[in-house]
Amino acid sequence: MSPGELKPLLTTLALPPALPLLLIFAGVWLGIRHGSARRYGWALVLAGAGALWWLSCHGTAVWLAQRIIPQVAALEPARVAGLGAAGVQAVVVLGGGALPSAAEYGRAQPSAATAARLRYGFFLARGSGLPLAFAGGVGWAAAGSNTATEASTAQDMAQAHGLALRWVDADSRDTAENAAQLKALMQSPDGSRAPGTVSIALVTHAWHMPRSQRLFEQAGFTVLPAPMGLVVPQERPLLQWLPSAHGLSASRQVLREWLALRLS
Repeated sequence: MSPGELKPLLTTLALPPALPLLLIFAGVWLGIRHGSARRYGWALVLAGAGALWWLSCHGTAVWLAQRIIPQVAALEPARVAGLGAAGVQAVVVLGGGALPSAAEYGRAQPSAATAARLRYGFFLARGSGLPLAFAGGVGWAAAGSNTATEASTAQDMAQAHGLALRWVDADSRDTAENAAQLKALMQSPDGSRAPGTVSIALVTHAWHMPRSQRLFEQAGFTVLPAPMGLVVPQERPLLQWLPSAHGLSASRQVLREWLALRLS
């Protein structure tokens, strides 16, 4: 197993829900196997259960996103039509996963995250008249499997919306590779591609934007952030602090990105 393939495994163990559950299991083990350490076992169980509840609240995800992830403001809709005049040369959408099998369609589909990013990318491309680029192959978590690339599902979705992707990276496995692969494609001397295209509007989730922008700028792009999917309150205050699947997912994404920012 390569270091890249090991990354998703270690990340999963370091994030909720795995980490709180491991604390609970460790506490139960201590209580059963070591009677003298029962009080410590109960403390671990309570800590794990409390952490799992807290991290499953959407209010926690909002609080974390505002405090541990650098804030990037959404692009004002009034600015979209003038992106080309401002020097932006292309809209770049980053993949966020693919569903390898969708029986209702008979073929792979973009994940909810990828579809949401593409919808916003389509909005920007139509509003500005700029060409579209997409970056996303098969992530490290699915490396080695016979899985459709994010790019192939993105091309299908773009076609269904009457749009074309001018530049498509179907080989990258993470954000750093997204930037490197797309830079090579967009600077190709091939006549179908515009050499020197380096000023882009970058589309990805708000929690993913700070690291994505840094990596694309390191690759030589000039980046105008165009974040979407900001982590904001969605429900009444009381419901914000009750556990939910979407709350746990949002907290996990924010913590995952915070960890990636610290380690990259």
